[in-house]
Amino acid sequence: MAWFKRSKQNISPDSVKSDIPDGQWIKCEDCGEIIHIKQMEENLWVCGKCNYHFRIGSLEYINILFDKGSFKELDKKMRSGDPLEFVDTKKYSERIPATIKKSGLYDAVRTGIGKIEGKKIAFGCMDFKFIGGSMGSVVGEKLARAIDKAYQQKIPLVIISQSGGARMMEGAFSLMQMAKTSSRLARLAEAKIPYISILTDPTTGGTTASYAMLGDINIAEPNALIGFAGPRVIKQTIGRDLPKGFQRSEFLEDHGFVDFIVNRKNLREKLLLTINYLS
Repeated sequence: MAWFKRSKQNISPDSVKSDIPDGQWIKCEDCGEIIHIKQMEENLWVCGKCNYHFRIGSLEYINILFDKGSFKELDKKMRSGDPLEFVDTKKYSERIPATIKKSGLYDAVRTGIGKIEGKKIAFGCMDFKFIGGSMGSVVGEKLARAIDKAYQQKIPLVIISQSGGARMMEGAFSLMQMAKTSSRLARLAEAKIPYISILTDPTTGGTTASYAMLGDINIAEPNALIGFAGPRVIKQTIGRDLPKGFQRSEFLEDHGFVDFIVNRKNLREKLLLTINYLS
Protein backbone atom coordinates (compact mmCIF):
# COMPACT_ATOMS: atom_id res chain seq x y z
CA MET A 1 0.00 0.00 0.00
CA ALA A 2 1.37 3.42 -0.98
CA TRP A 3 2.07 5.94 1.82
CA PHE A 4 1.32 8.93 -0.37
CA LYS A 5 -1.13 9.63 -3.17
CA ARG A 6 -0.81 12.42 -5.73
CA SER A 7 -3.65 14.93 -5.71
CA LYS A 8 -3.04 15.68 -9.40
CA GLN A 9 -1.77 13.68 -12.30
CA ASN A 10 1.75 14.37 -13.61
CA ILE A 11 2.02 16.93 -16.36
CA SER A 12 3.19 15.02 -19.40
CA PRO A 13 6.06 16.37 -21.53
CA ASP A 14 3.73 16.44 -24.52
CA SER A 15 1.33 18.86 -22.83
CA VAL A 16 4.20 21.28 -22.09
CA LYS A 17 5.54 21.11 -25.62
CA SER A 18 2.11 21.81 -27.09
CA ASP A 19 2.15 25.28 -25.50
CA ILE A 20 5.53 26.17 -27.05
CA PRO A 21 5.56 26.27 -30.87
CA ASP A 22 8.49 24.41 -32.41
CA GLY A 23 11.34 26.70 -33.45
CA GLN A 24 10.03 29.71 -31.49
CA TRP A 25 12.01 29.27 -28.26
CA ILE A 26 15.57 28.31 -27.39
CA LYS A 27 16.95 27.09 -24.06
CA CYS A 28 20.31 28.55 -23.01
CA GLU A 29 22.83 25.73 -22.75
CA ASP A 30 24.56 27.45 -19.83
CA CYS A 31 21.95 28.95 -17.50
CA GLY A 32 18.79 27.23 -18.78
CA GLU A 33 16.95 30.48 -19.60
CA ILE A 34 14.15 30.08 -22.17
CA ILE A 35 14.57 32.77 -24.83
CA HIS A 36 12.37 33.68 -27.79
CA ILE A 37 14.02 33.22 -31.18
CA LYS A 38 13.43 36.85 -32.19
CA GLN A 39 15.06 38.10 -29.02
CA MET A 40 18.04 35.82 -29.70
CA GLU A 41 18.45 37.16 -33.23
CA GLU A 42 18.31 40.77 -32.01
CA ASN A 43 20.93 39.95 -29.36
CA LEU A 44 23.19 38.26 -31.98
CA TRP A 45 22.66 34.81 -30.46
CA VAL A 46 24.04 35.77 -27.05
CA CYS A 47 22.09 34.96 -23.87
CA GLY A 48 21.01 38.22 -22.24
CA LYS A 49 21.06 36.63 -18.78
CA CYS A 50 24.46 34.88 -18.61
CA ASN A 51 26.26 36.11 -21.80
CA TYR A 52 26.55 32.57 -23.18
CA HIS A 53 27.55 32.75 -26.85
CA PHE A 54 25.57 30.30 -28.93
CA ARG A 55 27.35 28.66 -31.85
CA ILE A 56 26.27 30.35 -35.10
CA GLY A 57 27.02 29.75 -38.77
CA SER A 58 29.09 31.57 -41.36
CA LEU A 59 26.10 33.39 -42.85
CA GLU A 60 25.23 34.88 -39.45
CA TYR A 61 28.79 36.17 -39.00
CA ILE A 62 28.70 37.73 -42.47
CA ASN A 63 25.45 39.53 -41.61
CA ILE A 64 26.90 40.74 -38.30
CA LEU A 65 30.22 42.03 -39.65
CA PHE A 66 29.77 43.34 -43.18
CA ASP A 67 28.01 46.34 -44.67
CA LYS A 68 24.67 45.22 -46.06
CA GLY A 69 24.94 43.79 -49.58
CA SER A 70 28.72 44.28 -49.76
CA PHE A 71 29.87 40.66 -49.32
CA LYS A 72 30.66 38.73 -52.52
CA GLU A 73 31.26 35.02 -51.98
CA LEU A 74 34.15 33.28 -53.79
CA ASP A 75 34.35 29.67 -54.99
CA LYS A 76 30.90 28.96 -53.58
CA LYS A 77 30.31 25.57 -55.23
CA MET A 78 33.75 24.07 -54.75
CA ARG A 79 33.25 20.62 -53.21
CA SER A 80 35.34 17.71 -51.99
CA GLY A 81 36.17 14.63 -54.00
CA ASP A 82 36.78 11.25 -52.43
CA PRO A 83 40.51 10.62 -53.03
CA LEU A 84 40.74 7.76 -50.51
CA GLU A 85 37.35 6.18 -51.31
CA PHE A 86 36.75 6.38 -47.58
CA VAL A 87 33.99 4.43 -45.82
CA ASP A 88 32.97 4.56 -42.16
CA THR A 89 29.28 4.35 -41.23
CA LYS A 90 28.60 5.42 -44.81
CA LYS A 91 30.64 6.20 -47.91
CA TYR A 92 32.31 9.62 -47.95
CA SER A 93 31.05 10.02 -51.52
CA GLU A 94 27.50 9.72 -50.12
CA ARG A 95 28.13 11.80 -46.98
CA ILE A 96 29.19 14.90 -48.95
CA PRO A 97 25.98 15.34 -51.03
CA ALA A 98 23.83 14.48 -47.98
CA THR A 99 25.56 17.16 -45.90
CA ILE A 100 25.30 19.70 -48.75
CA LYS A 101 21.54 19.08 -48.89
CA LYS A 102 21.12 19.30 -45.10
CA SER A 103 23.35 22.32 -44.41
CA GLY A 104 22.97 24.37 -47.60
CA LEU A 105 26.78 24.60 -47.71
CA TYR A 106 29.16 22.98 -50.20
CA ASP A 107 31.92 22.65 -47.59
CA ALA A 108 32.91 23.82 -44.11
CA VAL A 109 34.00 27.36 -45.02
CA ARG A 110 32.64 30.43 -46.79
CA THR A 111 35.13 32.85 -48.30
CA GLY A 112 34.78 36.16 -50.09
CA ILE A 113 35.41 39.88 -50.22
CA GLY A 114 33.29 42.40 -48.33
CA LYS A 115 33.31 45.84 -46.74
CA ILE A 116 33.18 46.94 -43.11
CA GLU A 117 32.31 50.64 -42.92
CA GLY A 118 33.43 50.87 -46.55
CA LYS A 119 36.80 49.22 -45.87
CA LYS A 120 37.53 46.25 -48.14
CA ILE A 121 38.29 42.95 -46.37
CA ALA A 122 39.22 39.44 -47.56
CA PHE A 123 37.29 36.99 -45.41
CA GLY A 124 36.91 33.33 -44.52
CA CYS A 125 34.51 31.84 -42.00
CA MET A 126 34.29 28.19 -41.04
CA ASP A 127 30.93 26.56 -40.34
CA PHE A 128 30.41 23.75 -37.82
CA LYS A 129 27.24 22.56 -39.58
CA PHE A 130 29.33 20.92 -42.31
CA ILE A 131 30.90 17.73 -40.85
CA GLY A 132 31.84 19.51 -37.63
CA GLY A 133 33.68 22.31 -39.43
CA SER A 134 36.40 19.81 -40.31
CA MET A 135 39.33 20.99 -42.40
CA GLY A 136 39.52 19.09 -45.69
CA SER A 137 41.06 19.87 -49.07
CA VAL A 138 38.32 22.31 -50.04
CA VAL A 139 38.64 24.28 -46.79
CA GLY A 140 42.40 24.59 -47.31
CA GLU A 141 42.07 25.55 -50.98
CA LYS A 142 39.34 28.14 -50.42
CA LEU A 143 41.25 29.75 -47.56
CA ALA A 144 44.47 29.73 -49.60
CA ARG A 145 42.65 31.55 -52.42
CA ALA A 146 41.20 34.09 -49.96
CA ILE A 147 44.72 34.72 -48.63
CA ASP A 148 45.93 35.17 -52.22
CA LYS A 149 43.16 37.74 -52.81
CA ALA A 150 44.31 39.67 -49.75
CA TYR A 151 47.90 39.54 -51.02
CA GLN A 152 47.02 40.61 -54.59
CA GLN A 153 44.66 43.41 -53.59
CA LYS A 154 46.71 44.51 -50.53
CA ILE A 155 43.70 44.32 -48.24
CA PRO A 156 43.39 43.00 -44.66
CA LEU A 157 42.45 39.36 -44.10
CA VAL A 158 40.02 38.08 -41.45
CA ILE A 159 39.42 34.36 -40.77
CA ILE A 160 36.86 33.08 -38.26
CA SER A 161 37.67 29.56 -37.08
CA GLN A 162 35.10 27.05 -35.83
CA SER A 163 36.31 23.50 -36.29
CA GLY A 164 36.71 20.04 -34.84
CA GLY A 165 40.05 19.72 -36.66
CA ALA A 166 41.31 17.82 -39.70
CA ARG A 167 38.84 15.76 -41.75
CA MET A 168 39.71 12.11 -41.21
CA MET A 169 37.95 11.03 -44.42
CA GLU A 170 40.70 12.74 -46.42
CA GLY A 171 43.68 11.56 -44.35
CA ALA A 172 47.01 13.14 -45.33
CA PHE A 173 45.26 15.33 -47.92
CA SER A 174 43.59 17.10 -45.00
CA LEU A 175 46.84 17.47 -43.05
CA MET A 176 48.53 19.06 -46.07
CA GLN A 177 46.15 22.02 -45.76
CA MET A 178 47.96 23.09 -42.59
CA ALA A 179 51.18 23.64 -44.55
CA LYS A 180 49.36 25.19 -47.53
CA THR A 181 47.55 27.85 -45.50
CA SER A 182 50.49 28.56 -43.16
CA SER A 183 52.89 29.16 -46.06
CA ARG A 184 50.41 31.55 -47.70
CA LEU A 185 50.07 33.45 -44.42
CA ALA A 186 53.86 33.71 -44.13
CA ARG A 187 53.92 35.45 -47.52
CA LEU A 188 51.15 37.77 -46.33
CA ALA A 189 53.20 38.64 -43.24
CA GLU A 190 56.26 39.42 -45.38
CA ALA A 191 54.13 41.87 -47.37
CA LYS A 192 53.00 43.44 -44.05
CA ILE A 193 49.33 42.86 -44.84
CA PRO A 194 47.25 42.53 -41.63
CA TYR A 195 45.74 39.16 -40.74
CA ILE A 196 43.26 38.95 -37.88
CA SER A 197 42.21 35.54 -36.58
CA ILE A 198 38.94 35.17 -34.68
CA LEU A 199 38.55 32.00 -32.61
CA THR A 200 35.06 30.79 -31.75
CA ASP A 201 33.67 27.71 -30.03
CA PRO A 202 35.16 25.23 -30.78
CA THR A 203 38.54 25.80 -32.45
CA THR A 204 40.51 22.57 -32.15
CA GLY A 205 42.87 20.14 -33.89
CA GLY A 206 44.74 20.99 -37.07
CA THR A 207 42.88 24.30 -37.44
CA THR A 208 44.37 25.50 -34.16
CA ALA A 209 47.77 24.09 -35.15
CA SER A 210 47.82 26.21 -38.32
CA TYR A 211 46.04 29.38 -39.46
CA ALA A 212 43.82 29.90 -36.39
CA MET A 213 46.77 30.83 -34.15
CA LEU A 214 48.87 32.67 -36.75
CA GLY A 215 47.08 36.01 -36.71
CA ASP A 216 48.87 39.30 -36.21
CA ILE A 217 46.06 39.67 -33.69
CA ASN A 218 44.20 36.66 -32.26
CA ILE A 219 40.71 37.50 -30.98
CA ALA A 220 38.41 35.05 -29.19
CA GLU A 221 34.75 34.99 -28.23
CA PRO A 222 34.02 34.47 -24.50
CA ASN A 223 34.39 30.93 -23.10
CA ALA A 224 35.25 29.37 -26.48
CA LEU A 225 36.96 25.97 -26.43
CA ILE A 226 40.37 26.46 -28.05
CA GLY A 227 43.09 23.82 -28.19
CA PHE A 228 44.75 21.04 -30.15
CA ALA A 229 43.64 17.84 -28.41
CA GLY A 230 40.51 17.91 -26.25
CA PRO A 231 40.77 18.28 -22.46
CA ARG A 232 39.55 14.72 -21.86
CA VAL A 233 42.34 13.29 -24.05
CA ILE A 234 44.98 15.46 -22.37
CA LYS A 235 43.77 14.49 -18.90
CA GLN A 236 43.98 10.79 -19.78
CA THR A 237 47.43 11.24 -21.31
CA ILE A 238 49.11 13.14 -18.46
CA GLY A 239 47.15 11.40 -15.71
CA ARG A 240 46.28 14.49 -13.69
CA ASP A 241 43.46 16.98 -13.29
CA LEU A 242 43.57 20.05 -15.51
CA PRO A 243 43.41 23.66 -14.24
CA LYS A 244 40.00 25.28 -13.96
CA GLY A 245 38.91 26.81 -17.27
CA PHE A 246 41.67 24.98 -19.16
CA GLN A 247 41.51 25.55 -22.96
CA ARG A 248 38.87 28.25 -22.65
CA SER A 249 39.33 31.76 -24.08
CA GLU A 250 39.94 33.38 -20.72
CA PHE A 251 42.63 30.82 -19.78
CA LEU A 252 44.41 31.33 -23.11
CA GLU A 253 44.26 35.11 -22.75
CA ASP A 254 45.85 34.87 -19.30
CA HIS A 255 48.67 32.75 -20.77
CA GLY A 256 49.33 34.94 -23.82
CA PHE A 257 47.85 32.78 -26.60
CA VAL A 258 44.92 35.14 -27.25
CA ASP A 259 45.34 38.91 -27.49
CA PHE A 260 41.88 39.83 -26.30
CA ILE A 261 38.34 38.53 -25.88
CA VAL A 262 35.42 40.32 -27.52
CA ASN A 263 31.70 39.98 -26.92
CA ARG A 264 29.95 39.23 -30.21
CA LYS A 265 27.89 42.41 -29.91
CA ASN A 266 31.12 44.43 -30.01
CA LEU A 267 32.93 42.30 -32.60
CA ARG A 268 32.33 44.49 -35.66
CA GLU A 269 33.42 47.66 -33.84
CA LYS A 270 36.55 46.05 -32.34
CA LEU A 271 37.47 44.39 -35.62
CA LEU A 272 37.29 47.68 -37.51
CA LEU A 273 39.32 49.42 -34.81
CA THR A 274 42.00 46.70 -34.98
CA ILE A 275 42.17 46.78 -38.79
CA ASN A 276 42.55 50.56 -38.81
CA TYR A 277 45.30 50.34 -36.21
CA LEU A 278 47.24 47.63 -38.09
CA SER A 279 46.80 49.41 -41.41
